[in-house]
Amino acid sequence: MKIKLIQISIFIFSIFIYDASAQSVSREVHQDVHFTQEYAIIYSTPLHNLSEFSLAADENGVVQILNNNQLLRPSSGHFQDWGTLVADQSYLPMKDKNISAISSYKEQIVYLDDQALFSNAWAGSLYIKHDLGQPDIFEGGENFDFLIAEGKTIQYLKNKQGNSPAIQIPGNIVSIKFDSNGGLFYMLTAEKVFSFNPKNQEIKEEFSHPGMTALDFFLSKKQLIVGTSIGYFTYDIITKVKSPIIDELPALTINTIKSKGDDIWFGTDQGAFVIDGNDEIRYYYLERWLPGERVFDLEIQDNSVTMLTDNGLGIIMQEEMTLAEKAEFYEKSLRKNHLRNGFNASLILAESGKIETGRLKDSDNDGLWTSMYLASQGFRYAVTEEQEALDQVRQSLLAMERLYTINPVPGFPSRSFERSGYIEILSDPERWQPTEDPEWDWKTTTSSDEVIGHVFVFSVLAEVVKDKWVREKSIELLDTLMSHIIKNDMYLVDFDGKPTLWGKWHPDYVNSFPTTVGDRKLNSSNSISMLQTAYHFTGKEKYKQKALELMNDYGYLENLMRPMAIIGMSGGDSDSYAQMLSESWNHSDDEMYFLGYWGLYKYALNDELKADFKKSILDHWEAERPEKDGLWNISTALVQPESFDLGESIWWLQKHPLDLIQWNVKNSHRKDIEILPPNFRRQSTPTVLTPAETRIARHNGNRFDLDNNGNGKTAYSPGDIWLLPYWMGRYFEVID
Repeated sequence: MKIKLIQISIFIFSIFIYDASAQSVSREVHQDVHFTQEYAIIYSTPLHNLSEFSLAADENGVVQILNNNQLLRPSSGHFQDWGTLVADQSYLPMKDKNISAISSYKEQIVYLDDQALFSNAWAGSLYIKHDLGQPDIFEGGENFDFLIAEGKTIQYLKNKQGNSPAIQIPGNIVSIKFDSNGGLFYMLTAEKVFSFNPKNQEIKEEFSHPGMTALDFFLSKKQLIVGTSIGYFTYDIITKVKSPIIDELPALTINTIKSKGDDIWFGTDQGAFVIDGNDEIRYYYLERWLPGERVFDLEIQDNSVTMLTDNGLGIIMQEEMTLAEKAEFYEKSLRKNHLRNGFNASLILAESGKIETGRLKDSDNDGLWTSMYLASQGFRYAVTEEQEALDQVRQSLLAMERLYTINPVPGFPSRSFERSGYIEILSDPERWQPTEDPEWDWKTTTSSDEVIGHVFVFSVLAEVVKDKWVREKSIELLDTLMSHIIKNDMYLVDFDGKPTLWGKWHPDYVNSFPTTVGDRKLNSSNSISMLQTAYHFTGKEKYKQKALELMNDYGYLENLMRPMAIIGMSGGDSDSYAQMLSESWNHSDDEMYFLGYWGLYKYALNDELKADFKKSILDHWEAERPEKDGLWNISTALVQPESFDLGESIWWLQKHPLDLIQWNVKNSHRKDIEILPPNFRRQSTPTVLTPAETRIARHNGNRFDLDNNGNGKTAYSPGDIWLLPYWMGRYFEVID
């Protein structure tokens, strides 16, 4: 069953609104409704001798784990704060029990030891002695009756009604499941499945199959679901028909199966997965979801799924929330954890997964990531007029302003700044320079992606934030930056008097590349966007004239209008630099394009250019659609609000994990996805996996990367990743 497009339970409808030109257009709109947001709470402790009878939970939320005949319980775990498993001392009489199996029955915990099957629920009235030595498997029937097993021996127990004699069957029993419809117990061995009728004690062989490992009864389809080491198959108890092995799965070695409603959950040697009623698969693997790889047991409750692994417990919480509530969660997390000198910053974690051990990290792209976060807050204020949003705009805009004033080069934006004396912990220490103030250092070699980010956010703030200081400061910084670039002949010139490596928009540089190299198209597109934006807000003719000169005399219009389909490797006859730039699709370029599209389209010098630019933007968007990136799609609503993959945008926003820690991720082993041959775009699969199953990726990352070694040591900010597309969607009124 190859993975399909996730079906999203959302309400999408079309309404008619008026754009700035007062022309009526059809616009897709998502009505924000509750969806299920999943996140994990982890309890890490090495465990031993586990089985599918090592975990149980009751209706009150009590969870117990059986480890080497000792009962454990979760302790001190919270979201993004791992807990541990400790000895359960809540009920002293349990200390002396030689417990060999635990399970849940009628939403209560039931125990099996060398003397009896019993529970502390129902006022302790459930206590049935047995005749076996040390049974370790049991299953409850309809009315407090149980079938227990030890090796090849079974015994049927009836509370206060007398037990049946012990019976032997061929083969050691692995699992027992009860069919509440037919009133039969089904017993699994490695080679055969037997039914047991408690009314007449009849044992009947149902079928045989080699290498069986797990069993459950799927009530909604009256099937047995049977796990093996190479997948699973179904057995229809009415028609007595076995299906072929189903092996197009995330992992094949199945240890336990639990069904509830239309969902079937599988615990495997490589995490867990669920197949829902639409045959869609969700995969839970490695530390974002689980403390260990091997899943031995599962407990499904109303709003959570508890998974027992060889290294502890993972509880997948399933919380109903709206996108607005998710945004509020991210806003609070960002303000608490991710603001450094007003910059939108990541955390470097001293201990994997522990936010409280995090150190705010400088970045080559402090200005870019802050621009994207700052734009989100500008859109947020435009939509809500919340004072908190305006306060965040002012704080981060001050940080952006200081990027220009802290260095000695007029109009040159620093990459970052930091208090002096910490060079040894900063990234790229060779790029830092002292300032006139001995308290501070600034970072040089600013890149073109910084510049387009600055131009984007200054224009967004000037356009949408109705605050005099914010507007005037944004236009002032925009003019300062673009005056520097015009003065230096379309170069960004550093403190050493030389252009930075990437800050080059002069025709000698741009047109030196073959037409197949993306930088020729990208730098042309960004150049015109930046110049048009500066002209729109300042009215200075120098910007307009330079844009027209580049388009008419140096082919920048032709460059930026070339279709994305021609972008590829430069070929052997080009220089090594061009070949390096065109080894594969550059996703950082995508980010620069789309940030630039705001100014390219919105501030086009005339309607004819605007129509051309729309064609170019839509051509690029068509190439990006397989990624289902929320920012690329919602940005496209600027030019085509009636059709921009709104459903995929909402899918991306909803499925994005709350946990933005860069954990280890692995998907390349999966058999439920089709792996494509190596290609220029580095697209690994025909359909992108959900953000919850892949690495945390900024918008300049490849969403088709299947594996990642993150080790839980970096926590990203939601400011640029999630809040920008969400609040842009709110501003465009495509998210209600």
